[in-house]
Amino acid sequence: MREIYLDHAATTPIDPRVKEAMEPYWDQAYGNPSTLYRQGRLAKDALDQAREAISRILHSRPDEIIFTAGGTEADNIAIFGATRLFEDKARHLITTSFEHHAGLRSFETLEREGWAVTYLPVSEDGLVDPEMLRKAIRPDTLLVSVMYANNEIGTVQPIAEIGKIVKDIRKERQARENQLPIYFHCDASQAAGYLDLDVQKLGVDLMSLNGGKIYGPKGTGCLFARSGVRLKPIFQGGGQEKNLRSGTENVPGIVGLAKALEIAEVEREKESARLVELRDYLTQRLVTEIPKTVLNGHPTERLPNNVNVSVLDIEGEAMILYLDAKGIAISTGSACT
Repeated sequence: MREIYLDHAATTPIDPRVKEAMEPYWDQAYGNPSTLYRQGRLAKDALDQAREAISRILHSRPDEIIFTAGGTEADNIAIFGATRLFEDKARHLITTSFEHHAGLRSFETLEREGWAVTYLPVSEDGLVDPEMLRKAIRPDTLLVSVMYANNEIGTVQPIAEIGKIVKDIRKERQARENQLPIYFHCDASQAAGYLDLDVQKLGVDLMSLNGGKIYGPKGTGCLFARSGVRLKPIFQGGGQEKNLRSGTENVPGIVGLAKALEIAEVEREKESARLVELRDYLTQRLVTEIPKTVLNGHPTERLPNNVNVSVLDIEGEAMILYLDAKGIAISTGSACT
Protein backbone atom coordinates (compact mmCIF):
# COMPACT_ATOMS: atom_id res chain seq x y z
CA MET A 1 0.00 0.00 0.00
CA ARG A 2 1.26 3.46 -0.89
CA GLU A 3 1.94 5.62 2.17
CA ILE A 4 1.25 9.36 2.18
CA TYR A 5 2.73 11.21 5.16
CA LEU A 6 0.97 14.52 5.89
CA ASP A 7 2.12 15.35 9.43
CA HIS A 8 5.42 17.16 8.93
CA ALA A 9 4.34 19.62 11.65
CA ALA A 10 4.84 16.78 14.15
CA THR A 11 8.20 15.64 12.81
CA THR A 12 10.10 15.11 9.58
CA PRO A 13 12.24 12.24 8.26
CA ILE A 14 15.96 12.95 8.38
CA ASP A 15 17.50 14.35 5.21
CA PRO A 16 20.15 11.95 3.79
CA ARG A 17 22.59 14.88 3.58
CA VAL A 18 22.09 15.52 7.29
CA LYS A 19 22.61 11.84 8.13
CA GLU A 20 25.83 11.82 6.11
CA ALA A 21 27.17 14.90 7.92
CA MET A 22 26.51 13.24 11.29
CA GLU A 23 28.16 9.88 10.52
CA PRO A 24 31.79 10.67 11.50
CA TYR A 25 30.79 11.81 14.98
CA TRP A 26 29.30 8.50 16.03
CA ASP A 27 32.39 6.31 15.84
CA GLN A 28 35.34 8.39 14.58
CA ALA A 29 35.42 11.88 16.11
CA TYR A 30 33.52 10.63 19.15
CA GLY A 31 35.42 12.48 21.89
CA ASN A 32 33.99 14.63 24.65
CA PRO A 33 34.29 18.24 23.40
CA SER A 34 35.36 19.42 26.87
CA THR A 35 38.57 17.34 26.76
CA LEU A 36 41.93 18.54 25.46
CA TYR A 37 43.27 15.55 23.51
CA ARG A 38 42.78 15.08 19.77
CA GLN A 39 39.41 13.32 19.85
CA GLY A 40 38.02 16.04 22.11
CA ARG A 41 39.42 18.82 19.94
CA LEU A 42 37.81 17.30 16.84
CA ALA A 43 34.45 17.26 18.61
CA LYS A 44 34.97 20.82 19.88
CA ASP A 45 35.80 22.00 16.36
CA ALA A 46 32.56 20.44 15.12
CA LEU A 47 30.61 22.29 17.83
CA ASP A 48 32.26 25.58 16.95
CA GLN A 49 31.56 25.14 13.25
CA ALA A 50 27.91 24.27 13.93
CA ARG A 51 27.52 27.31 16.18
CA GLU A 52 29.03 29.58 13.53
CA ALA A 53 26.82 28.11 10.78
CA ILE A 54 23.64 28.67 12.78
CA SER A 55 24.68 32.18 13.83
CA ARG A 56 25.15 33.14 10.17
CA ILE A 57 21.58 32.07 9.41
CA LEU A 58 20.17 33.89 12.45
CA HIS A 59 22.44 36.95 11.93
CA SER A 60 23.64 36.58 15.50
CA ARG A 61 26.96 36.06 17.23
CA PRO A 62 28.18 32.47 17.65
CA ASP A 63 28.31 32.85 21.43
CA GLU A 64 24.59 33.70 21.42
CA ILE A 65 23.69 30.13 20.35
CA ILE A 66 22.98 27.64 23.15
CA PHE A 67 22.53 24.00 22.07
CA THR A 68 19.66 22.09 23.69
CA ALA A 69 17.86 18.77 23.42
CA GLY A 70 14.98 20.32 21.45
CA GLY A 71 12.51 23.18 21.29
CA THR A 72 10.82 22.29 24.59
CA GLU A 73 14.08 22.53 26.50
CA ALA A 74 14.96 25.79 24.76
CA ASP A 75 11.58 27.24 25.75
CA ASN A 76 12.05 26.17 29.35
CA ILE A 77 15.57 27.61 29.61
CA ALA A 78 14.33 30.93 28.22
CA ILE A 79 11.16 31.20 30.33
CA PHE A 80 12.41 29.80 33.63
CA GLY A 81 15.92 31.19 33.18
CA ALA A 82 14.57 34.74 32.97
CA THR A 83 11.96 34.46 35.72
CA ARG A 84 14.20 32.69 38.23
CA LEU A 85 16.77 35.47 37.96
CA PHE A 86 14.35 38.39 38.31
CA GLU A 87 11.62 36.95 40.54
CA ASP A 88 12.42 39.46 43.29
CA LYS A 89 11.91 42.42 40.91
CA ALA A 90 9.21 41.37 38.42
CA ARG A 91 5.91 39.52 38.77
CA HIS A 92 4.19 39.82 35.38
CA LEU A 93 4.49 37.87 32.11
CA ILE A 94 2.68 38.00 28.77
CA THR A 95 2.00 35.18 26.34
CA THR A 96 -0.84 34.07 24.06
CA SER A 97 -3.72 31.70 24.61
CA PHE A 98 -2.54 29.17 22.02
CA GLU A 99 1.19 28.73 22.43
CA HIS A 100 2.79 25.30 22.20
CA HIS A 101 2.44 23.33 25.43
CA ALA A 102 6.16 23.81 26.13
CA GLY A 103 5.31 27.47 26.65
CA LEU A 104 1.81 27.22 28.11
CA ARG A 105 2.72 24.62 30.74
CA SER A 106 5.73 26.71 31.79
CA PHE A 107 3.58 29.80 32.30
CA GLU A 108 0.95 27.80 34.17
CA THR A 109 3.68 26.58 36.52
CA LEU A 110 4.84 30.15 37.10
CA GLU A 111 1.25 31.21 37.82
CA ARG A 112 1.11 28.63 40.60
CA GLU A 113 4.31 30.15 41.97
CA GLY A 114 2.68 33.59 42.23
CA TRP A 115 3.46 35.22 38.89
CA ALA A 116 0.70 37.14 37.12
CA VAL A 117 0.35 35.93 33.52
CA THR A 118 -1.64 37.67 30.80
CA TYR A 119 -2.81 35.24 28.13
CA LEU A 120 -3.61 37.35 25.08
CA PRO A 121 -6.58 36.12 23.03
CA VAL A 122 -6.29 35.69 19.28
CA SER A 123 -8.61 36.60 16.43
CA GLU A 124 -10.78 34.06 14.64
CA ASP A 125 -7.87 33.60 12.22
CA GLY A 126 -5.43 33.05 15.08
CA LEU A 127 -3.64 36.40 15.01
CA VAL A 128 -2.42 38.35 18.04
CA ASP A 129 -3.24 42.08 18.11
CA PRO A 130 0.06 43.95 18.70
CA GLU A 131 -1.77 46.97 20.14
CA MET A 132 -3.54 44.76 22.67
CA LEU A 133 -0.14 43.37 23.60
CA ARG A 134 1.27 46.88 24.06
CA LYS A 135 -1.58 47.78 26.41
CA ALA A 136 -1.03 44.61 28.44
CA ILE A 137 2.58 45.54 29.35
CA ARG A 138 2.95 46.69 32.96
CA PRO A 139 5.85 48.33 34.83
CA ASP A 140 6.66 44.91 36.33
CA THR A 141 6.42 42.94 33.07
CA LEU A 142 9.59 40.91 32.52
CA LEU A 143 8.89 38.62 29.55
CA VAL A 144 6.73 38.58 26.44
CA SER A 145 6.55 35.19 24.71
CA VAL A 146 4.79 34.73 21.35
CA MET A 147 5.38 31.83 18.98
CA TYR A 148 6.38 32.72 15.41
CA ALA A 149 3.93 30.36 13.70
CA ASN A 150 1.30 28.20 15.33
CA ASN A 151 2.07 24.51 15.14
CA GLU A 152 -1.55 23.47 14.56
CA ILE A 153 -3.34 26.03 12.40
CA GLY A 154 -0.17 27.55 10.93
CA THR A 155 -0.99 31.23 11.52
CA VAL A 156 2.11 33.45 11.32
CA GLN A 157 2.31 36.17 13.97
CA PRO A 158 3.55 39.78 13.42
CA ILE A 159 6.77 39.05 15.30
CA ALA A 160 8.78 42.04 14.00
CA GLU A 161 6.00 44.42 15.05
CA ILE A 162 5.85 42.89 18.52
CA GLY A 163 9.65 43.01 18.74
CA LYS A 164 9.58 46.76 18.07
CA ILE A 165 6.99 47.29 20.80
CA VAL A 166 9.14 45.47 23.35
CA LYS A 167 12.24 47.38 22.24
CA ASP A 168 10.42 50.71 22.63
CA ILE A 169 9.27 49.78 26.14
CA ARG A 170 12.85 48.83 27.01
CA LYS A 171 14.09 52.24 25.85
CA GLU A 172 11.38 54.01 27.87
CA ARG A 173 12.44 52.12 30.99
CA GLN A 174 16.07 52.97 30.43
CA ALA A 175 15.17 56.66 30.02
CA ARG A 176 13.39 56.51 33.39
CA GLU A 177 16.33 54.61 34.87
CA ASN A 178 14.11 51.61 35.49
CA GLN A 179 16.54 48.73 36.01
CA LEU A 180 14.03 45.98 35.19
CA PRO A 181 14.63 44.55 31.70
CA ILE A 182 11.89 43.35 29.39
CA TYR A 183 12.67 40.42 27.10
CA PHE A 184 10.91 39.09 24.00
CA HIS A 185 10.97 35.31 23.54
CA CYS A 186 9.78 33.61 20.35
CA ASP A 187 9.29 29.89 19.77
CA ALA A 188 10.28 29.54 16.11
CA SER A 189 10.34 25.73 16.05
CA GLN A 190 7.55 25.51 13.49
CA ALA A 191 8.74 28.48 11.43
CA ALA A 192 12.29 27.34 10.68
CA GLY A 193 12.71 26.30 7.07
CA TYR A 194 9.79 28.42 5.90
CA LEU A 195 10.19 31.92 7.39
CA ASP A 196 13.01 34.42 7.83
CA LEU A 197 14.97 33.71 11.04
CA ASP A 198 16.97 36.98 11.09
CA VAL A 199 16.86 37.86 14.80
CA GLN A 200 17.87 41.46 14.07
CA LYS A 201 14.87 42.03 11.79
CA LEU A 202 12.53 40.16 14.13
CA GLY A 203 13.72 42.05 17.21
CA VAL A 204 13.68 38.98 19.45
CA ASP A 205 15.88 38.56 22.52
CA LEU A 206 15.34 34.81 22.86
CA MET A 207 14.36 32.34 20.14
CA SER A 208 13.85 28.57 20.26
CA LEU A 209 14.50 26.14 17.39
CA ASN A 210 13.95 22.41 16.94
CA GLY A 211 15.89 20.07 14.63
CA GLY A 212 13.14 17.48 14.30
CA LYS A 213 10.92 19.90 12.36
CA ILE A 214 13.44 20.66 9.59
CA TYR A 215 14.56 17.19 8.43
CA GLY A 216 17.21 17.10 11.14
CA PRO A 217 17.65 14.64 14.03
CA LYS A 218 15.05 14.45 16.77
CA GLY A 219 16.13 15.49 20.24
CA THR A 220 18.15 18.46 18.98
CA GLY A 221 17.55 22.18 19.16
CA CYS A 222 19.02 25.48 20.19
CA LEU A 223 18.21 28.72 21.95
CA PHE A 224 19.30 32.10 20.65
CA ALA A 225 19.98 34.32 23.68
CA ARG A 226 20.95 37.84 22.74
CA SER A 227 24.12 39.19 24.33
CA GLY A 228 23.16 41.07 27.49
CA VAL A 229 20.11 38.92 28.22
CA ARG A 230 20.56 37.51 31.71
CA LEU A 231 19.29 34.01 32.49
CA LYS A 232 19.64 31.83 35.58
CA PRO A 233 20.71 28.23 34.86
CA ILE A 234 17.96 25.69 35.46
CA PHE A 235 20.37 22.75 34.99
CA GLN A 236 23.30 22.08 37.29
CA GLY A 237 26.41 20.25 36.16
CA GLY A 238 29.63 20.86 34.29
CA GLY A 239 28.75 24.32 33.02
CA GLN A 240 28.58 23.53 29.31
CA GLU A 241 26.83 25.94 26.92
CA LYS A 242 27.67 29.06 28.93
CA ASN A 243 26.41 27.28 32.07
CA LEU A 244 22.85 27.34 30.70
CA ARG A 245 22.67 23.74 29.53
CA SER A 246 25.08 21.57 31.48
CA GLY A 247 25.82 18.10 30.17
CA THR A 248 28.10 16.68 27.49
CA GLU A 249 26.98 18.09 24.15
CA ASN A 250 25.30 15.80 21.61
CA VAL A 251 27.93 16.39 18.92
CA PRO A 252 26.38 14.23 16.13
CA GLY A 253 22.97 15.76 16.80
CA ILE A 254 24.32 19.31 16.84
CA VAL A 255 26.18 18.73 13.57
CA GLY A 256 22.93 17.38 12.10
CA LEU A 257 20.93 20.34 13.40
CA ALA A 258 23.31 22.84 11.81
CA LYS A 259 23.36 20.95 8.50
CA ALA A 260 19.56 20.72 8.41
CA LEU A 261 19.20 24.43 9.13
CA GLU A 262 21.75 25.28 6.43
CA ILE A 263 19.88 23.19 3.86
CA ALA A 264 16.54 24.65 4.93
CA GLU A 265 17.84 28.20 4.58
CA VAL A 266 19.33 27.60 1.12
CA GLU A 267 16.15 25.96 -0.16
CA ARG A 268 13.66 28.07 1.81
CA GLU A 269 12.37 30.44 -0.89
CA LYS A 270 12.09 27.83 -3.64
CA GLU A 271 10.57 25.21 -1.34
CA SER A 272 8.11 27.66 0.23
CA ALA A 273 6.86 28.74 -3.20
CA ARG A 274 6.36 25.09 -4.18
CA LEU A 275 4.51 24.33 -0.95
CA VAL A 276 2.25 27.39 -1.11
CA GLU A 277 0.99 26.20 -4.50
CA LEU A 278 0.35 22.71 -3.15
CA ARG A 279 -1.19 24.07 0.06
CA ASP A 280 -3.68 26.27 -1.76
CA TYR A 281 -4.54 23.53 -4.27
CA LEU A 282 -5.23 21.00 -1.51
CA THR A 283 -7.23 23.53 0.52
CA GLN A 284 -9.40 24.44 -2.46
CA ARG A 285 -10.12 20.79 -3.29
CA LEU A 286 -10.96 19.95 0.33
CA VAL A 287 -13.37 22.82 0.98
CA THR A 288 -15.15 22.51 -2.36
CA GLU A 289 -15.37 18.73 -2.77
CA ILE A 290 -15.95 17.53 0.80
CA PRO A 291 -19.23 18.79 2.31
CA LYS A 292 -19.13 20.81 5.57
CA THR A 293 -15.35 21.41 5.33
CA VAL A 294 -13.94 24.74 6.57
CA LEU A 295 -10.39 26.11 6.68
CA ASN A 296 -8.93 26.98 10.10
CA GLY A 297 -6.41 29.79 10.53
CA HIS A 298 -5.57 32.80 8.41
CA PRO A 299 -6.09 32.20 4.67
CA THR A 300 -2.78 33.83 3.65
CA GLU A 301 -0.75 34.67 6.79
CA ARG A 302 0.04 31.02 7.41
CA LEU A 303 2.92 28.62 6.99
CA PRO A 304 3.53 27.40 3.43
CA ASN A 305 3.30 23.77 4.56
CA ASN A 306 0.16 24.02 6.69
CA VAL A 307 -3.39 22.97 5.83
CA ASN A 308 -5.79 22.72 8.78
CA VAL A 309 -9.48 22.04 8.14
CA SER A 310 -12.51 20.96 10.13
CA VAL A 311 -14.89 18.44 8.61
CA LEU A 312 -18.09 19.03 10.52
CA ASP A 313 -20.12 16.12 11.95
CA ILE A 314 -17.18 13.68 11.79
CA GLU A 315 -15.12 12.56 14.79
CA GLY A 316 -11.50 13.60 14.25
CA GLU A 317 -9.85 10.54 15.77
CA ALA A 318 -12.09 8.25 13.75
CA MET A 319 -11.04 10.09 10.59
CA ILE A 320 -7.37 9.56 11.49
CA LEU A 321 -7.93 5.81 11.80
CA TYR A 322 -9.96 5.58 8.59
CA LEU A 323 -7.28 7.41 6.62
CA ASP A 324 -4.45 5.48 8.31
CA ALA A 325 -6.05 2.28 7.06
CA LYS A 326 -5.62 3.71 3.57
CA GLY A 327 -1.98 4.65 4.17
CA ILE A 328 -2.58 8.36 4.76
CA ALA A 329 -1.07 9.91 7.90
CA ILE A 330 -2.77 13.05 9.24
CA SER A 331 -3.29 14.55 12.70
CA THR A 332 -6.09 16.27 14.60
CA GLY A 333 -3.58 18.62 16.21
CA SER A 334 -0.28 18.75 18.03
CA ALA A 335 1.29 15.41 18.90
CA CYS A 336 2.08 16.96 22.31
CA THR A 337 -1.61 17.48 23.11
